[in-house]
Amino acid sequence: MSTLPIANPLFPVFLKLEQLRVLLVGGGNVGLEKLTAILRSSPATTVTVVSITFLPELRELAARHPAVQLHQQAYNDTFLDDADVVFAATDDPALHRRIKEAARTRRLLVNVADTPPLCDFYLSSVVQKGALKVAVSTNGQSPTVAKRLRAVLEEALPDELDAVLQKMPAIRQQLAGDFAEKVRTLNAVTAGLAGGPGYEAPATRCWRRVALGALLAAGALAAARFLPAPEARKNIE
Repeated sequence: MSTLPIANPLFPVFLKLEQLRVLLVGGGNVGLEKLTAILRSSPATTVTVVSITFLPELRELAARHPAVQLHQQAYNDTFLDDADVVFAATDDPALHRRIKEAARTRRLLVNVADTPPLCDFYLSSVVQKGALKVAVSTNGQSPTVAKRLRAVLEEALPDELDAVLQKMPAIRQQLAGDFAEKVRTLNAVTAGLAGGPGYEAPATRCWRRVALGALLAAGALAAARFLPAPEARKNIE
């Protein structure tokens, strides 16, 4: 019996990178790009950056993050001994292959810039609205498409969505009943996100109104961004 191929077999995870030790090899433009991506999501991550030279912008970025250490020297495999995750971001393909082989013997995960076959994982395009974080992956096929989709999601998702997420823990703590009942109630509370009807029990009506009110307000603000002005609507009609 044949099975259909998986279009994107990558397993999506969100790492607690601030609990891991990161090694970044490369101090040029690609190294700066990788370090920026790491610190944007996990600013307290311990990062060791190794390179013979460093861009001034990379030095400035590192200076703002005490957990980032710069080592201005040639890479050697001993740096892997104190690493959990490795980023190879130089312009030297031979060095990248060497890093990959040495990291494999130590069972370390490696991301190699612009070389998908050598990567154990890819960096995704990320949309963040407060506590909400959405990652977009194209299985390494097109970072440009991923960036375009990120831009679409950034525009479509209202900034006020984070206010709704902040209310959810308090609502969840007040719920009574068994697991199935709690699931139905939380589905009702968040029904406005998908524009669909939701189950509503009398005991949870008050909490639903609080959260749904915030959702409707967020939706109205989002809709206002895309609707034409009254004068423009008259011209359209």
